[in-house]
Amino acid sequence: MKHMSLQEIAAACGGTYYGSSESLSREVESVVIDSRKAEKDSLFIAIRGARVDGHTFIPKVMEQGALCAVSEEDLGDVPYSYIKVASCEQALKDIAEHYRRSLDIKVVGISGSVGKTSTKEMIASVLSQKYSVLKTEGNFNNEIGLPLTVFNLREEHEIAVLEMGISGFGEMTRLAKVARPDICVLTNIGVAHMENLGSRDGILKAKTEMFAYMNENGTIILNGDDDKLRGYVPENGITPVYFGLDDRCSFHAGNVSGKGLNGTDAQFFTPKSSFTAHINIPGAHMVYNALAAAAVGYALGMTDSEIRAGIEANVPIAGRNNLIRAPHFTIIDDCYNANPASMKASLDVLAFADTRKTAILGDMFELGENEKQMHREVGIHAVQKGIDVLICIGSLMKSAAEGALEYMKEHTGETHTEKSLSSSEPFTTQICYFDTKADFLREAKDLLKEGDTILVKASHGMEFPEIVELLQK
Repeated sequence: MKHMSLQEIAAACGGTYYGSSESLSREVESVVIDSRKAEKDSLFIAIRGARVDGHTFIPKVMEQGALCAVSEEDLGDVPYSYIKVASCEQALKDIAEHYRRSLDIKVVGISGSVGKTSTKEMIASVLSQKYSVLKTEGNFNNEIGLPLTVFNLREEHEIAVLEMGISGFGEMTRLAKVARPDICVLTNIGVAHMENLGSRDGILKAKTEMFAYMNENGTIILNGDDDKLRGYVPENGITPVYFGLDDRCSFHAGNVSGKGLNGTDAQFFTPKSSFTAHINIPGAHMVYNALAAAAVGYALGMTDSEIRAGIEANVPIAGRNNLIRAPHFTIIDDCYNANPASMKASLDVLAFADTRKTAILGDMFELGENEKQMHREVGIHAVQKGIDVLICIGSLMKSAAEGALEYMKEHTGETHTEKSLSSSEPFTTQICYFDTKADFLREAKDLLKEGDTILVKASHGMEFPEIVELLQK
């Protein structure tokens, strides 16, 4: 990272410095909250977690060569430097904000109810064709992770692509204050985190907090096919740029041709040109991700050929619609997280398979009072899409299994809906329910068949990567 002195850091977080005056001018090499990552001349911020209190590791990290610690406690007469603050979590954000503002780079902030990570990956792939890019890794998109991502910025980086995830009001404002985005991208307004945000209008209000600290001369890029975002007027007076399938959007797509699990071909239209590109990751929703990336690339002066190359270079990451050709199965690993819209989109992808189609679905969390109905609709969608085997795991997914079963009984003798890929066949989905992941694993061998294409998807807390690992053996 670009170096910051201890004096600069103490001022940025409003802390009180304790230690030798000679050390005040020394500069830190990195900022960490994990004691295992502390190294020579690092700054260790002692975060209190649900299970671990970082303060207990301060003596250890100082022995490892850390230059200074940030602490909420008075450490007394110790042989090393530390900065005392009221809140280490707030200090982390304050220091990151100061560091970000010291860098001459562009920041792209990305949020939305569905598709944040896949859109972030597509945008980073496009921008990397011209610029040195740092992107959010893993789930580092919250009030702890985003500041740590900012600290990974180096002088050689020209653009940061930052995913910004929230679950309540005010969080996005705090994230935006750190990130100071030049370009803001909102993928959609869905039903994720309804438990805390109440309604889609509440989600819109919370997500658009991103604009509060953006560059006043920056760019807002919105999904023009989303009813809540279409026509939205930001309070900061910036006129949004829209992307979508609707040809009234500045960035839109046409001649979309699905290639099953091999991805999608499409023609992309910009305000001044058009080009064709192949998207390697399956799913109609990936066209939206590519359109958002095209809009960002266009805003940053990229050519059509550069944007096309970035779209075609984008590949899946683990847990995000990642197609795995295992010895016995084809696996669609989409188990990082889930909500109703992404569940249905993943089932749509599974429906493209030309083998027996099996969906292993787990609970979706933070959906609020209508959570059972939302799970039920996912089960019905699986039947409508002609999924051969629907395996539901978890207390909430019981509603999906029940919904699927009741729907099949009500439509006995009827064929799939027009949304299905095989409209001439009757509803024949095999439905299985398990209370726990362990219950399913005990019977998995009897349920799965050699050659199955298997979708694995659930909210992160269900810990479904274990299932993906076992299916690969």
